[in-house]
Amino acid sequence: MQRALVFFIISFMIVFSVNHVFAQDVQLATFQEIAQVVVDKSISQNITASITLQSTSIQEIKVPSELEQNIRKNDRISAVILTNQDQCILGVDNESCILINVKRDPADKNFLQIQNSTLKISEQYIDEINQLFDTNAKLHSVFIHSNDQTNAALETSGVISGGGTISAVYTMPMEDTHSMYEKISAIMIPKIIRDSGGFYDVAQNLSTDENSKVTFSIIPSENKSLLQLRLSINYPQMAPTIDKVRPLEFLKTDKLERSEYFSSGFYPLNSLLQVVVLSPQDTEVSDIRGGTVPTQLVAGEKIPADITKSGWVFDPEEGNKIQGKYIFGDRQSVSAGELGFSLGGGQLTENNVELFDESVAVVVIITIIAIAAAIFYLKGYKK
Repeated sequence: MQRALVFFIISFMIVFSVNHVFAQDVQLATFQEIAQVVVDKSISQNITASITLQSTSIQEIKVPSELEQNIRKNDRISAVILTNQDQCILGVDNESCILINVKRDPADKNFLQIQNSTLKISEQYIDEINQLFDTNAKLHSVFIHSNDQTNAALETSGVISGGGTISAVYTMPMEDTHSMYEKISAIMIPKIIRDSGGFYDVAQNLSTDENSKVTFSIIPSENKSLLQLRLSINYPQMAPTIDKVRPLEFLKTDKLERSEYFSSGFYPLNSLLQVVVLSPQDTEVSDIRGGTVPTQLVAGEKIPADITKSGWVFDPEEGNKIQGKYIFGDRQSVSAGELGFSLGGGQLTENNVELFDESVAVVVIITIIAIAAAIFYLKGYKK
């Protein structure tokens, strides 16, 4: 998991340019649209579906250059997060949050030292961050993350949570997801992208659901920051009953269309759909709807042999963690009826449709809210 989709993408380009297996010139934009469904049968028992818009360009997701540089140059800051999750951390209820996450200083030996060290950093940035988001968040607490269970299962690095991460937590009155998504989109996403449809429209429609939540993240690295706007919806306790996965049902759409922002060229890796299944027992995929694409191994990574073709790449396709990526190839859209697969050898039938209780309250731990897309689609994005 820690090997790069950056490497994954570069490998594609090298293999394809050497073998001349496609006629169109493959291009890669800094902006990406990502749809993801995580079926977690191992830990939370929940299903989480999300749409993430992300970029490393401050022109495509608009963060003031001076603020982005100042965050990035502070080597203790691992992430800045705005979210309206019901419990951004334990002890916060029915409030929206801004989290400024820092790496623990080994010199801090007790909680008071950790708190003072963390606040010394966060207080340098909170006023500018409030200004950026048009918020007025006030200090709530300092929270020490200690549980690495989800990070271990997903093979993530603890950028958002996990041992060694400290959050300076600032809170404000809870804002409903639709209005918050509209506001953050208007501030952060250029009009040309908002008007280009694609996954953005799916997220916008999903934001009206009472169980949906929004998260904006700045994840700095040495040379640039990964900027993410993520709209997610949680289906509590649904994972154990699922043996037939239809991704677009969880995203509440009949069709997944690519953004017109990419219409000027061939950008096959800038729109991706991924499904992750975590299971306490070994399982396998079967009855794959949407087809699979021929693959080859490059440095142990399974990659498509031709990304002009549409279909699934499963790596691995069996075990207690399954990952499937749907590649659009030269297609511009895919319908719900064209996508899906079974777990454990079952058959995917039209009349076997899972129903979701939308009245169930959503509780999502912070370990999953902002990093999933980066880890699964920009694997190896280096801190």
